[in-house]
Amino acid sequence: MTLDAFRDGVAVITGAGNGIGEALARAAAAIGMRVVLADIDAASIERVSAEIRAAGGAALPVPTDVADAAALDRLAATTYEGFGDVRLLVNNAGVETIGYVWDIPADLWERTLKINVLGVVNGVRAFAPRMLEHGAPAYIANVASVGGISIFPVETAYICSKHAVLSFTECLYLEMQMQKKPIHVSAIMPGPVATGIFEAAKGAGIAEHHHRSVMRDMLADSMQPMEAARIIFDGIARGDFWVSTHPELTAETARGRADYLANLSRPSLAETACAILGLNDVPAT
Repeated sequence: MTLDAFRDGVAVITGAGNGIGEALARAAAAIGMRVVLADIDAASIERVSAEIRAAGGAALPVPTDVADAAALDRLAATTYEGFGDVRLLVNNAGVETIGYVWDIPADLWERTLKINVLGVVNGVRAFAPRMLEHGAPAYIANVASVGGISIFPVETAYICSKHAVLSFTECLYLEMQMQKKPIHVSAIMPGPVATGIFEAAKGAGIAEHHHRSVMRDMLADSMQPMEAARIIFDGIARGDFWVSTHPELTAETARGRADYLANLSRPSLAETACAILGLNDVPAT
């Protein structure tokens, strides 16, 4: 398949106000899609939508809190009323949360899991029934992370949420196979991409400040969001399940995870993780 599969179709992208979501919205418009931009930040999606329209594209900004299931139902209703059937749904909205698990307050844990996990679940729930009913080729892409096949301290809330998104997407793929309809499902696995995710991250405790600073600096020279969006669109168009911005990193991480599980190894910190965390030595395991 090629990007022609998307041309003249409708794309719905959550978290479209910045970062990878914004880049995906711009890329979708550039290949001729009508784009629905959803984000809790109304001003950001208004800005991006205005720029897409100024360039000759079609864009509909819909302020949406993906942590609210009813808001995703409203997003679907607005989309179908304004643009019609959806060819591409990208559940991209997500947040970082930093801190030791015991320092992060209950409401921040709940916020993280609602946005990162239930935002994806309810995005699918809101759009998949009509995709199946319509019966035309369509695509659902859920943004997980390389973190979804790895473990890392201090980002525990984020890591466990991305494990959940990945397993949900794997099961969704199987359920769509059972329907025997042309609904393609992809798991998006971004590696290091230069977004503002750590700038916007919420956190708590002494671990937050050092980790935020180090990760922000690490991402500064990483892949740009528009390059990531190009890779992601190419992968979805091919019908890939695994769509990674950094395939070698993803494959290496997956092999390490497979070995770890196959050997029932104890969790351990790699040297690179120790460097990020500011530890002098790898703790004994």
